[in-house]
Amino acid sequence: MPAFARLLLLCPFLALAGCGEAPKQSAAPPPPVVTVAKPAQRTIVDQDEYVGRFVAVDMVEVRARVSGYLEKVHFRDGQTIKQGDLLFSIDKRPFQNAFAQAKANLALAKSNVTFTEADYARAQQLLRDRTISEQVFDQRAQANRNAQASVTANEALVRQAELDLEFTELRAPISGRIGDRRVTEGNLVTGGTAGNTTLLATVVSMDPIRLEFSLDESAYLRYERLSSGGKDVTSREASVIVGLKLIDERDFAHRGYMDFVDNVIDRASGTIRARAQFSNSDSVFTPGMFARVRVPGSPAYAALLVPDGAILSEQARKYVLVVDGESVARQRYVTLGELVEGQRVIKEGLAPDDRLIVNGLMRARPGVKVNAQEQASPPTAASQSTTQ
Repeated sequence: MPAFARLLLLCPFLALAGCGEAPKQSAAPPPPVVTVAKPAQRTIVDQDEYVGRFVAVDMVEVRARVSGYLEKVHFRDGQTIKQGDLLFSIDKRPFQNAFAQAKANLALAKSNVTFTEADYARAQQLLRDRTISEQVFDQRAQANRNAQASVTANEALVRQAELDLEFTELRAPISGRIGDRRVTEGNLVTGGTAGNTTLLATVVSMDPIRLEFSLDESAYLRYERLSSGGKDVTSREASVIVGLKLIDERDFAHRGYMDFVDNVIDRASGTIRARAQFSNSDSVFTPGMFARVRVPGSPAYAALLVPDGAILSEQARKYVLVVDGESVARQRYVTLGELVEGQRVIKEGLAPDDRLIVNGLMRARPGVKVNAQEQASPPTAASQSTTQ
């Protein structure tokens, strides 16, 4: 038989022999390694944050009470001053003359009283002797009364002239920081109590200082209901401590207290004005400056906290992965609270004994078995894995 024919007969037998071999199966991959830990438990208070603006406790516009030429300015623009410091001097000479004239008129009136009293005493004796008529006696008595009234009037004029002379020196009504001078030396300033008086400068107090902010209507109602239930959260009696941070700060490190909540809700905005007071010994806080304030929004309660990085998103819902007793990853939808020192408060959806996956989230899938390794310490902000 030719060699080619023998090869054709041999091929079917070789094919049958190859079909009889069993295929090799690849080994299943091991379960992914993840790190699990139980939620941390802490007693916390919910905090509400608001944006506010600093306002001075006291603000005074320095205006002259008497008119005259400005003689001297006794401060530097922007200087910190104390109550009673001399700020401005107005030319005293016209007021010194007026004061001297008022005192002279008072002396004249007193001299007239002395004469009329003596004349009145003589008239009394002459009337008893029937030497003068009753009409003359009444005239001398009236002259004495008029002289005494003149003394009273001139005493008032002396006091007023003395006040006007004192008002030529304008002193700081409060302690704080003064702005720039609005009038330079040599100018005529208008004083008095009318609305056209000359503004010389403004002074604002610096320590303490207040932060004003607005509460929305729902927050106000929540605070009031908590207060009526005996859980005073934001009171008007300066008993609630609040935190504050400036725009360049990371933490609410400054401490103050609530001291005012308004009695009317603004119709246009639906908000109510509130105020907190802070110490400002270093004068960093300045009226008009913006800041964020954190106000207690609930009574203290026991809460579960997990690392913020252990929370995953599914569209609008948030969830975490926990490992059950069979080492299978399960999905748990949760309700989130605020962030506290890198940890997120879980209000609903998690139990204290749940084993939460904190590392290896990218390797775990819901319904897939995992190799769970317990974390040595409770979950902290450092537990947020960078190898998810």
